[in-house]
Amino acid sequence: MSNSTVDDAPGGASPAPGGQVRRQRGTSSRARSDAASATRGPMTPVTLTGRGGIVVMFATGLVCALLSRWFGVGLLAGGGFAVGCALAAFATRPADLLTLAVSPPLVFFAATFTAVLLDTLGDGSLLRGLTVGVLTALASTAPWLFFGTLLVLVIGLFRGLPANVRELRGKLVGVRLFEKEENADPVQWDDSPSSARARRLPHGDVD
Repeated sequence: MSNSTVDDAPGGASPAPGGQVRRQRGTSSRARSDAASATRGPMTPVTLTGRGGIVVMFATGLVCALLSRWFGVGLLAGGGFAVGCALAAFATRPADLLTLAVSPPLVFFAATFTAVLLDTLGDGSLLRGLTVGVLTALASTAPWLFFGTLLVLVIGLFRGLPANVRELRGKLVGVRLFEKEENADPVQWDDSPSSARARRLPHGDVD
């Protein structure tokens, strides 16, 4: 019998071979694993950066715009872009919501332009087809652009967008104050009564 088996046995009694000692070790191992799990906390959902949210909006808008042109379903392009805006607004981390909130118009134009370009390749005049296709697509799906932008703003309001706006405003105020300090007069005159009186006295005179 090993020394560890005798030491672990309560009251100096001889435990059953491999019995209670293994159970105690197993219990301590489970306790350590439970403590580690409690320290890590619950699993947090996956969040995207601002760039990741923009990629989600662009990819969703591009795929839906291509499917809309291929199958002739105009509603699919605008509706898909709105869904992509909602997904991006929910998945983006709160610190980057301000970046996401100003991105839908540019992302919508980029997705529409790319979809029209891919669809008109090899169809005669590329420039003419691209110009007509982009203008037509933008005119037919413009309401969905406003709806997607509104979705991002509304969802962002509930997820911390106002805090980002206040933080940006504070940074801008700090930059303005710093610029004012830099543009201030570097020469500071001492306008105390003693200094003014000293300047009025001629050279060589003693008060």
